[in-house]
Amino acid sequence: MASTFFSWVRSPAAREYLFSTHFWGPMANWGLPLAALADLRKDEEMISGTMTPTLACYSMVFMRFAWMVQPRNYLLFACHATNATAQSIQEGRFINYWYNGGREAKYGVTQETVENGEWTAAPDVKGEVTKAIEAAREEAKTVAGK
Repeated sequence: MASTFFSWVRSPAAREYLFSTHFWGPMANWGLPLAALADLRKDEEMISGTMTPTLACYSMVFMRFAWMVQPRNYLLFACHATNATAQSIQEGRFINYWYNGGREAKYGVTQETVENGEWTAAPDVKGEVTKAIEAAREEAKTVAGK
């Protein structure tokens, strides 16, 4: 196996491939999925609800391009498949945090009451959540301002 690989590396076909845009274009693109994978550890508060699906759709378009171009560019396809997957996970985290109770669970809101058919947090707990969210936003502003 290793001898086959090293034989290929020394061949003119390998040099032609390694010095082409078919190789270096996808290599440069790997910054997108690597950043997306790193962002999976970040706080859900920082996820952009519009940019995340935009990046996922962008990668899906380029996955199709990488598949349809001749010869097929498997490296570009893998790069964008990784990015589309990571962005889809991020969008799931965003939806869970903002719409499915993830934010309330993070700040410990467990008491709920039903008023006029809508779920609302108990007033004493609701005030604590608002304070925590405002503190997080202020911290984000100070970090962004640096």
